[in-house]
Amino acid sequence: MARRTDSWDESDVRIRPNKKGTRPRTKDRPAYDDAVTGRIITVDRGRYTAVVAEGTPDERKIIAARARELRRNPVVAGDFVSLVGDVSGEPDTLARLVKIQDRKTLLRRSADDTDPIERAVVANADTLVIVVAAANPEPRTGFIDRALVAAYDAGIEPLLLVTKADVKDPAELLSNYQHLAFPVIISKTADSAASGIDARSDDGLSARLDKDAVSELRAHLDGKVTVMLGHSGVGKSTMVNALTGAERATGGVNAVTGRGRHTSSSALALKVNDAPAGSWIIDTPGIRSFGLAHVDPDRILRSFPDLEPGTDDCERGCKHDSSAVNCGVDAWVAAGHAGESGPARLASLRRLLGTDPRMEAQDVKELGTVS
Repeated sequence: MARRTDSWDESDVRIRPNKKGTRPRTKDRPAYDDAVTGRIITVDRGRYTAVVAEGTPDERKIIAARARELRRNPVVAGDFVSLVGDVSGEPDTLARLVKIQDRKTLLRRSADDTDPIERAVVANADTLVIVVAAANPEPRTGFIDRALVAAYDAGIEPLLLVTKADVKDPAELLSNYQHLAFPVIISKTADSAASGIDARSDDGLSARLDKDAVSELRAHLDGKVTVMLGHSGVGKSTMVNALTGAERATGGVNAVTGRGRHTSSSALALKVNDAPAGSWIIDTPGIRSFGLAHVDPDRILRSFPDLEPGTDDCERGCKHDSSAVNCGVDAWVAAGHAGESGPARLASLRRLLGTDPRMEAQDVKELGTVS
């Protein structure tokens, strides 16, 4: 016998569960008032190592996983983050990373000059040390110019470190940058234990760096966060070992290709030995490519202060590239205002502006796709 509908009440109604979940949707997020602040020192396969209570007796390292709501936001070495959950730092514990705090600076790159996707490299750095070797592997001005553009664009102070100066005189390389106001430090292998500092690595290799060069570089690092950037084989990790007492693996250069062997697989922040609190060096993996697709052409031009004054005589709308007619920069360079290296600097600028396919091909060759 059918049940009469007029006897039904709300208890007879069956609610089907929502396939997308039964929790009410809201834009409100937890305040995380109890979160602690940590500095990210390395990232490894979805796990983030942070230092909290830095410079205090309670300083400790915490391993954390990123909260779901931060899935699309990159977290990189140097970031300050908010951590909740188990923040004791005890073995086998895992905290939750719930917020990326405002960044002072952000060093970025793209895979190449046509890739619109930005890739964060390091956050909150004060100084960018661009490391090149005087030889073995040969220095590439294209890489130096790209790194300078990225540094100026991010608001980071650049410094050029030339290693292996005992193998080849770097004077020709440095002549390209004599009109630019940034520090240059030249390093070589020390002749004796009295004049050198041993930099050992975890693979048994060691090198003796010139003590004066290490001290000069150290003077620029106290109280700052510094990122080391360069191709593999130029001596980044060797210098990092000398400054921090770490034993980062070091490697040689392939005799056939002239390129270094990768030894650093991820960026790692290390404290500078006997330095004030807040003194960190971030050693990055050897760069394979350093695209500038994210940098506006006008900002690229401002990274060439030895050439920029020449644009005052340009016609309106001049792009200063290789196809420009009556570009004031050509006259500026021809008059010698940019020095003997002016023509090479102008060619480099136009390669970075990337409008001439021939220039692009030359720059790719100069920069190298594998380091």
